[in-house]
Amino acid sequence: MNYSQTFKLISVIFPILFAFVFITSCNKKLIKPEGEYIPPKDPIEGVDYFLPHIDLSHWKVTLPVGNPSEVEPPEILDYAKNELLKPFMYNDSTDGSLVFYTYPASSTANSSYSRTELREQLVPGSNSTNWTFAQGGKMKGTLAVPDISKDANDDPHRTIIMQIHGRLTNEQRDLIGEDDNNAPPVLKIYWYKGKVRVKTKELKDLNASETEMLHTDAWTDDEGFNFSETVGTEKFTLEIIASDGRLEVILNDNESVVYDGIHMQKWGVFENYFKAGNYLSSTDEGAYATVKYYDLVVTH
Repeated sequence: MNYSQTFKLISVIFPILFAFVFITSCNKKLIKPEGEYIPPKDPIEGVDYFLPHIDLSHWKVTLPVGNPSEVEPPEILDYAKNELLKPFMYNDSTDGSLVFYTYPASSTANSSYSRTELREQLVPGSNSTNWTFAQGGKMKGTLAVPDISKDANDDPHRTIIMQIHGRLTNEQRDLIGEDDNNAPPVLKIYWYKGKVRVKTKELKDLNASETEMLHTDAWTDDEGFNFSETVGTEKFTLEIIASDGRLEVILNDNESVVYDGIHMQKWGVFENYFKAGNYLSSTDEGAYATVKYYDLVVTH
């Protein structure tokens, strides 16, 4: 074989050989030596760990310890390094959630239950600036309740996962002679037995004056509403939409309940703020609850 023939043979064989080596090397990560197929992995955030994407700059948190203890902005922004917060509010890097853990211990002045719960602050570090239904507000979060204790009947305890809480202005507080700004929560959303349950407030006397409506005992709980879907311990999405005389709660962008009657119209007398987290409705010894938030967004 002369030089010309050899060159022609190499020019034919080399591209085929190169293509074979390229294809083989590309497939090595997909084929085990014994031939079993391994699907390519999805992109991994942070390389094998995930972090929650929740802006805490307008939230403070109340804990089940102390009197109870609270952590406000800006300190809450470093929650992962805060020794007080670490047992109760921390990241789960396996699924990118912010975990809220609580058990019966310290409680606020107007409750017998403990919580690890966020409280909205329109002005970071201050509780004094809030919003009315006429101004409106939306809160949407993706969350799960993966672990919660059971009562003596072997039924899971319940915990409040979202709220809208009322607040008296300083002028309203002084008008009715109260010693704090507390007003009733117009909305409580519970996780209970794998279901989502909604409770709102109703005015006892529809003829009550605006001043009379400011008293906590002027309001009572409604009968409640249970969403039909079972969420169990899996992720689900809740959205709250408050507007003038109207309140809507939406589960998984699929099922909703709307309150737009006279009681919600009367509620317009109050200022409000959102709450989210883990407010355990039990004082049983050994009770506990874990709530995970994957995202949480508030708009006004």
